[in-house]
Amino acid sequence: MGRLDGKVAIITGGEGSIGMATARAMAAEGASVFLAGISESGLKAGAAELGERAAWQLTDVTDSAQVKAAVDAAVERFGRLDVVVANAGIKGATGPIADYPEDSFDQSLAVHVRGAFLLAKHAVPYLSGGASIIFTSSVVGLTAAPQIAGYSTAKHAQVGLMRTIAAELAPRGIRVNTIHPGPVNNEFQHIVEEAATGADRDTAAAIFDGMIPLGRHAGPEEIARAMVFLASDDSSFMTGATLAVDGGMSS
Repeated sequence: MGRLDGKVAIITGGEGSIGMATARAMAAEGASVFLAGISESGLKAGAAELGERAAWQLTDVTDSAQVKAAVDAAVERFGRLDVVVANAGIKGATGPIADYPEDSFDQSLAVHVRGAFLLAKHAVPYLSGGASIIFTSSVVGLTAAPQIAGYSTAKHAQVGLMRTIAAELAPRGIRVNTIHPGPVNNEFQHIVEEAATGADRDTAAAIFDGMIPLGRHAGPEEIARAMVFLASDDSSFMTGATLAVDGGMSS
């Protein structure tokens, strides 16, 4: 018996490293998984890997009609919806606040905050008691760092959105939480680190390792295991919570 037997999950940013690791982990626990994202090749490959209990659809999370279409398609394909993972994200620009590009700031909020809002908005009508909504925030949604005004602001804003929806949906038995990964060993993070440090990839990774109390980056599968925890009845009394999976960075 898997912890998610018979459940259906939709994951935005489903073709990324955390998205696919989460999809694999949830499928291994018995869930059917619907991947939504912007890379057709990545989504196709992910769904093919997971087999008949997976489906996919191209989805721009900032577009309400596309998000609704993806949610509707997931329910039409699998008959229900139980787990909602707002995981789509972009790194945004880096730079001092006086020079920070306004368009990048706006785009960061659109993808992370509007994207999470739209997914919850369109998914909630299909959810029933025991369902779980998870927003992928970040360690910088609990702390802060210089020169990432767009990304950090968006990740903090996701917490406010989560707490609002958690309070609203608690009487229905629907749980809403944020997960806050620290640095993960994936392409997204390596690009962020190179931009932040101006160093080559290996040097930048070593610099970040030095900032993590556990002394290393997380593997995507470690974030995925926490996702499964929040999706399953193992976390049945958790809502409105910020779950840090950051190697101790926010402690």
